[in-house]
Amino acid sequence: MLDLFDKIEEAASAISAVFPDPPKVAIILGTGLGNLVEQIDVKAAIDYDEIPHFLKSTATSHRGRLVCGYLGSVPIVAMEGRFHMYEGYPLKLITLPVRVFKRLGAELLIVSNACGGLNPYYNSGDIMVIDDQINLMGDNPLIGINDDRLGPRFPDMSAPYDPAWIDRTIAIGRRADIHLHRGVFVAVAGPNLETRAEYRFLRTIGADVVGMSTVPETIVANHCGLKTLGLSVITDMCLPDSLKEANVAEIIAIANEAAPRLQRIVTDVVTEAGQTRIA
Repeated sequence: MLDLFDKIEEAASAISAVFPDPPKVAIILGTGLGNLVEQIDVKAAIDYDEIPHFLKSTATSHRGRLVCGYLGSVPIVAMEGRFHMYEGYPLKLITLPVRVFKRLGAELLIVSNACGGLNPYYNSGDIMVIDDQINLMGDNPLIGINDDRLGPRFPDMSAPYDPAWIDRTIAIGRRADIHLHRGVFVAVAGPNLETRAEYRFLRTIGADVVGMSTVPETIVANHCGLKTLGLSVITDMCLPDSLKEANVAEIIAIANEAAPRLQRIVTDVVTEAGQTRIA
């Protein structure tokens, strides 16, 4: 049976065979946020089932392929759809693509998601730059025997999202006249949404938004030394005293409505990354 290191090598080799240019930036596109692909000069698009050890994405609106090409003049890889714990997958395999991107040469990971807003000063359709995170998924992708070739046994998480890139992204938003919040993302396992009491609890412990992804990928990115920028689109407000029944179609529609602003932010970040020595 192959260990994790060997699986990473096989997946990276399969991608390099069709897109040999090392990506500078890797992007994980969340629910309703796949329109960024229209801005990419696509050189290869690989279905996940054609990449060794990649999982199948079953989430609503997630296409399930890896797009390789250029955003402007910057080589990138972008996941059109991600994997989730609620799909029944182990976190080690959910996060395997992050390790593959590191192996391919990526220096910056941009991870996006759709989430519920807990902070009453936020509104549906707003975008938040993730400053910090809380893991309430009940699991961790680093549990088990550590492979020192992939990262340290006890990785530091004092700044899971790179402070310099947070500041750069907020500055990019100002220049584009796009208001960006800065806050804390809490991840839960899902797939059910939270009760009113759970929303109160999450807000009490310091969360500004809640979702079912991103945190495992960010943990692994920190473990393998990949700088990370997180962007959340708030698709519904989760205020317990005025809570409405969730509507998945409306959530996706709001994510799509916010997509042009997110595309502008990500495109400008990638452009700046192409001009910056990241490591």
